[in-house]
Amino acid sequence: MKPTIIFDLGGVLIDWNPRYLYHTVFEHEHHMEYFLENIASPEWNELQDAGRSLEEATNILCSHFPEYEREIRLYYSEWKKMLKGSMSHTVDILKSLKDNHYRLLALTNWSDETFPVALETFDFLHWFEGILVSGKEKLKKPDPAIFQLLIKRYSLSPSESIFIDDNLRNVTTAKSLGFDAIQFTSPDQLRADLIERGINL
Repeated sequence: MKPTIIFDLGGVLIDWNPRYLYHTVFEHEHHMEYFLENIASPEWNELQDAGRSLEEATNILCSHFPEYEREIRLYYSEWKKMLKGSMSHTVDILKSLKDNHYRLLALTNWSDETFPVALETFDFLHWFEGILVSGKEKLKKPDPAIFQLLIKRYSLSPSESIFIDDNLRNVTTAKSLGFDAIQFTSPDQLRADLIERGINL
């Protein structure tokens, strides 16, 4: 029986990075890096991935850093500029899997409010049988609970599923739950790892 193949999205199929927006906002790179590391930080963004509203997140940050209010409000008002595009060579792998009739699912840490933009932008997202979005479920990777929800919702057998993610924490959790998990580093590496498992590409 063919395994189910589960993809992460950002960093695997979609090239998202706030620097694509903020390099046009800050005159000096070190000011941009300070802002993205200490103010609109990954930890702050992850709370939106876990279900916090964009409005609440923005207002909280503006109240803490009023001197950066303009830059903070750009984060979501200009969010689409953080999407550089698809990672075309990984999308080619996804297309081969689709053409070979593998069951395809996605599990992504993503705000429920911004995910519709991605759905409108990237046609290949409609190739998946289902996409579990952390912001909608109010759970996020690497919490085992979101993997358990994925298993239950799509009647998965972890031992008969391959999970692909660029984040080692998420790969580690998946493995602990019995998934065959691959840490994505490049399309060539992913292709080789899938072929090694007997996947037709």
